[in-house]
Amino acid sequence: MSGLPAAVLGRVAPQLAFGSRRAGRLIERNIYVYRRSWIIIFSGFFEPIFYLLGIGIGLGRLVGDVAGPGGAPISYTLFVAPALLASAAMNGAILEATFNFFFKLRWQKTFDAILSTPMAVADVAIGELGWALIRGGLYAIAFTIVIVPFGLVTTPLALLAIPAALLIGFAFGALAMAATTFMRTWQDFDLIQMIILPLFLFSGTFFPLETYPEPLRILVQLTPLYHGVDLIRSLIVGVLSPVLLVHVAYLTVMGLIGLVVVSRRLDKLLRT
Repeated sequence: MSGLPAAVLGRVAPQLAFGSRRAGRLIERNIYVYRRSWIIIFSGFFEPIFYLLGIGIGLGRLVGDVAGPGGAPISYTLFVAPALLASAAMNGAILEATFNFFFKLRWQKTFDAILSTPMAVADVAIGELGWALIRGGLYAIAFTIVIVPFGLVTTPLALLAIPAALLIGFAFGALAMAATTFMRTWQDFDLIQMIILPLFLFSGTFFPLETYPEPLRILVQLTPLYHGVDLIRSLIVGVLSPVLLVHVAYLTVMGLIGLVVVSRRLDKLLRT
């Protein structure tokens, strides 16, 4: 296992180094396409805000304080807000890396046309993932701006929540793109939704880890969104610990593995 991150990085790093400029052209294309349909992206800003108002603030008045990172009590609103930020980054990246990616891959045949240019398969993978990161990052930035007036940002470490949200988007976006390459019909995406919803509800998003039974608690700690939620929650609250490095390593390796799988699958699908 110790050689896995190095092996994955060794495969991906050259693609990032030499294909980043060409992949950037693909991001430019997506920006050009969305310039007339920006409302599709903008609509995704509201969901985490509604959850914050309805559950974080509304229900939070009844819940009171809960245990936060490090065991110190924090308000339920402050407990929920970072989790919604992590979920926003995840959802934004997944939406772009699944439905839109599938449409361009299977129906519109966009990538077949792109490969007739000097761009390579790795450029397509990196470019599409980069665009998914931009969408997830926009959601994260917008949500962070929203929670500032509520007094939920009290430490400079909260600024690190934005790059942490991008890391979450990278991990989930790459994995979602990899899964999408195996999808054959639109109905197959029901499987992804069956995974995303439990992750959203039971990754420490709304309930402290201590409220779960011991076997379920261990399962929750293994889920990728839990690592993202705990990472951002710790940064916004201002609690640093070595566990954060574990979260970063987990999400980084997850994203790199997903990127490798996407590159291999696209090479197989588009070259045959």
